[in-house]
Amino acid sequence: MALIRRVESLIDGLLKQYALPIRRREMAWRCHGKNNDELVNNLSRHNVLKTERIANVMRKIDRGDFAMCTDTAYDDAPQAIGFAVTISAPHMHAYALEALRDHLPEGGRALDIGSGSGYLTACMAAMVGPRGRAIGVDHIPQLVEMSVKNVKKKNKKMLETGQLQLFVGDGRDGYPGEAPYDAIHVGAAAEELPTKLVDQLKPGGRLVCPVGKEYDDQVLLLVDKKADGSLVKTKLFGVRYVPLTDREKQYPGRIS
Repeated sequence: MALIRRVESLIDGLLKQYALPIRRREMAWRCHGKNNDELVNNLSRHNVLKTERIANVMRKIDRGDFAMCTDTAYDDAPQAIGFAVTISAPHMHAYALEALRDHLPEGGRALDIGSGSGYLTACMAAMVGPRGRAIGVDHIPQLVEMSVKNVKKKNKKMLETGQLQLFVGDGRDGYPGEAPYDAIHVGAAAEELPTKLVDQLKPGGRLVCPVGKEYDDQVLLLVDKKADGSLVKTKLFGVRYVPLTDREKQYPGRIS
């Protein structure tokens, strides 16, 4: 019995470490696919993807173009992309896009903080369309360079038209030059709700951000800004993300 408890505790720790939603552990790791279409179909079958609009976007933006290991690109699990970060598990991207779908209209503006390999930023760009703009910000130059190369594989036109833009910067500051945004996604955990990002959210807009200290309880928080500027905060589920911090703390002594 003690051994069983130890194994359960280990599994629980791993699930938290890789940002799996507590309320969805029963489906975690079940959405793997042999290719991108199969992955998306399995996410739909397990009711992670709830709308055809998001499913179509995830079919259009091939996750394999943004993962470093082609053998595991379509596993429903995080994938290391270097610099002590990962591309999140597909089901977490699906949750984020579904949560933001009504705030990513054609012609809208979106901001992705901690854009990493560029996958979710590209999905957001596909949603806002040619008249819209999706901005990705990451503080590691090499990751931004990688993300540009990834997008160019099949979606070069997004970069050429400015529909998708990727910048080096401190995500905690957002990207005020293109604000306000209809939707903001944050891919790392802030100890407190980042006020600079909230300030860049358009009235009527929505922000999705994990909040909580590293190695502590974290929650994926949904923040809606009302017309009068007041905020409505909704806790979605418990998660475990890397901290929203500066690049030296993330990857100490190894950034040129």
